[in-house]
Amino acid sequence: MSAGFQAVQWGRAKYIYDAILLGCVTAYVGGFALIAWRVTPPKNLADQIDIFIRAFGSCAFLMLTAILCIGPLARLDQRCLKALYNRRHFGVLTFLVAATHAWLMIEWYLAQGNLQNLGNELITWADYAKFIGFPFKTLGMAALLVLFLMAATSHDFWLAFLGPKVWKALHMALYVAYGLVVMHVALGIMQYERTPLVPIMLIGGFGAVVTLHLIAAFREHKADRGKPARDGWLAVGPPLSIPDKCARIVVADGGERIAVFRDGTQVGALTNLCAHQNGPLGEGRIIDGCVTCPWHGWQYRLADGRAPEPFTEKVATHRVRLVDGIIEVDVNPLPPGTPAAIQVPL
Repeated sequence: MSAGFQAVQWGRAKYIYDAILLGCVTAYVGGFALIAWRVTPPKNLADQIDIFIRAFGSCAFLMLTAILCIGPLARLDQRCLKALYNRRHFGVLTFLVAATHAWLMIEWYLAQGNLQNLGNELITWADYAKFIGFPFKTLGMAALLVLFLMAATSHDFWLAFLGPKVWKALHMALYVAYGLVVMHVALGIMQYERTPLVPIMLIGGFGAVVTLHLIAAFREHKADRGKPARDGWLAVGPPLSIPDKCARIVVADGGERIAVFRDGTQVGALTNLCAHQNGPLGEGRIIDGCVTCPWHGWQYRLADGRAPEPFTEKVATHRVRLVDGIIEVDVNPLPPGTPAAIQVPL
């Protein structure tokens, strides 16, 4: 294969992130089981398994909802950017929780000695034309398959092998998985469960995802209208209008986003797309002298868009100039790794 393998580097932030995730999942499943056990004591093994089926199933739905909310929340409030780091770990854990839910379902059929009924449910083709009685388990199985593909390709090896665009398109299937899970719940447990908690969870979770995405999309649409360039140069503003060690994102007529950073008296412009996963470089900041992507911490020198050694990644840069006290940026990108930053008086 043409892509190389690099061992995952674990740091303190990764350990804390994963510890919080595992702690929350354990607390939720344990608390759910304890409450359900007291409210409706199980009469047999199948009832005991059913409690954990519902615990892991609802946990997976809430985790999937949280994952889809992280993106728009981070765009609306930069304080939520930390939740983006290691979000792939969140996704892998969600798959494991969903897989446990599916495995417990099989155990439930085995406990009753009627595993054959599960197969009959899946191949009774006439039921697929019904609303009440639809074989909703097929929807859950399809969602689990999508989550498995995403978890299996979460390592950067697959990102390098498939390329950022293909890898990103593959992982956008998360929305497909979420839609399948919503239908799985709506056509499944919500049809026969009397408690109002299920529809509240389903409608509230789905509503939160849709609302946050609409708000973030409306906000970005206003910013993406673009400004007319004069002779190919786009006005950004006075140097001090660019926050120190941060960026102002400007958009040209064609919709191309350009991140204009200032590091003290140095001003440079890079494409807004990180070479890693096309993350929004302009939403990051300069750390240790390098523009740092807010998604996974990939870094590039402001002067030329090149990653610090020993890394070899590089992104496109844009020429900048100072005209009558106003920073302007050339809308035409330079080849990746081309020096383009300038020094400006403050």
